[in-house]
Parts: sequence; structure tokens; C-alpha cells
Amino acid sequence: MANSAATRPITESLSSSGMQASRPIDLYAGFTRFELELEFVQSLANPYYLNHLASQKLLQDPSFVEYLKYLQYFARPEYTRYLSYPGPTLKALELLQQEKFRQDILSPDMVARLAEETLLTIIKPK
Repeated sequence: MANSAATRPITESLSSSGMQASRPIDLYAGFTRFELELEFVQSLANPYYLNHLASQKLLQDPSFVEYLKYLQYFARPEYTRYLSYPGPTLKALELLQQEKFRQDILSPDMVARLAEETLLTIIKPK
């Protein structure tokens, strides 16, 4: 069975002990897993999106919470450099590790407060 164009593997160079090797990279609708995870983790900086996730009960799903834990690799410097707004993104990712926050984000007051903090972080007066 042939791979569709959307999931056709490509190869990337790997440097291991100074040797070059290649391995297939799966594509999902033309994007790598890293690109999809980067896009998703950056969306977590939006408090209104966090509220939406909570309202859909995703933040109560243990497998989704585990996925959020997995995404903490973005806090490592080699990955943080890809984030457009690392401060708010990593803060949200950290807060999402706390069960209380995952419940509190349903509150419109919490969303508004977090949105204001995020804006103040992004738009710094010069």
C-alpha cells in the first residue's frame, strides 16, 4: 500500500558520532510532528483557547494531561528558540500542569486576568 502525499515519509540528516544517517520523517497533512506540536503549544498562550479546552472537558482527560506534560520539552533552550512568545507560552504550559488551574481556567475572571497579564508581557512599553 503506497503512502498518501499527506503522510509520505521524507528523510532528515542525523548526526550521530559524527556520522551522517537518514531516517524517514512522517508528515501529517504536509507537516512534521514537531511543527504540529509547536503550533499547538503556542496556542496555549491564548487564555481564551485554554478556556475553550476546559469547557470541552479536555483538561480533565488524563491522556490529554499527559500530553501537556510531554510538551514540557519546549522549556528546553534548544526548543524554546522556536517559540514566538516563550514567556506566555511556557507560563501557560507550567500552569496547565496544576489541576487547580485546569479547573480555574473555566472562570471568566481568571481568563480575563490571564489575558491581561499575557498582553502586558507581550506588549512592553518602550
